[in-house]
Amino acid sequence: MIRIEQLHKQFGKNKVLKGIDLEITNKGVFAILGPNGSGKTTLIKALLGMVIPNKGQLVVGNENIKKNWKYRDQIDYLPQIANFPANLTVKELIAMIKDLRNRTGEDKRLISMFQLEPFLSKKLSNLSGGTKQKVNLVLTLMFDSPIIILDEPTSGLDPIALIRLKEIIAEEKAKGKIILITSHIMSFVEEMADEIVFLLEGKVYFKGSIEVLKIQTDESNFEHAIANLLRQEYA
Repeated sequence: MIRIEQLHKQFGKNKVLKGIDLEITNKGVFAILGPNGSGKTTLIKALLGMVIPNKGQLVVGNENIKKNWKYRDQIDYLPQIANFPANLTVKELIAMIKDLRNRTGEDKRLISMFQLEPFLSKKLSNLSGGTKQKVNLVLTLMFDSPIIILDEPTSGLDPIALIRLKEIIAEEKAKGKIILITSHIMSFVEEMADEIVFLLEGKVYFKGSIEVLKIQTDESNFEHAIANLLRQEYA
């Protein structure tokens, strides 16, 4: 369960989050969408404890996260850009992350699914962007945590890897997990998300299913429905 109440955050004079209220109690896939500058990244970083809000309350599980770092063990996080130590090999990095989290990981299955066996002994500095993203996914998904946050997970993936990612997300959803996704690929969001949370200028502008959004905006196409939301606000 994730509960956010009147969350505010500003950087200098720039108010990024302006009273976010959001509750996610059902298990499933939730896409956090919004234009650039809407507060998506700041909200995710607040959930991870990487940004300290100016005001408001944030509860993960049944714990208020203020001055509490242990809740983070309930979360698996895929950053949009992974800055790996260039001098390590893939298998060394996987072993290091296991040691840091002090948990066993289901890495062998994921390595096989993403066809990473030929790259295990290669240094991370020598990998392509798409292969690094596959490693990024293995590091995120090899732990069995109840909450998963995926920031632009499809970036750089080839068609086969994308199919595998969709299969894994479906499997994790079936286990009863909360999965938060940010993505600019609307076809991916439409296929995977149970609900969307649309942020605009630091507030939750819409929360609900894609079908409800289409009805509300009188659009049959998801991308057009999102564009309609923006037109309504700017009008």
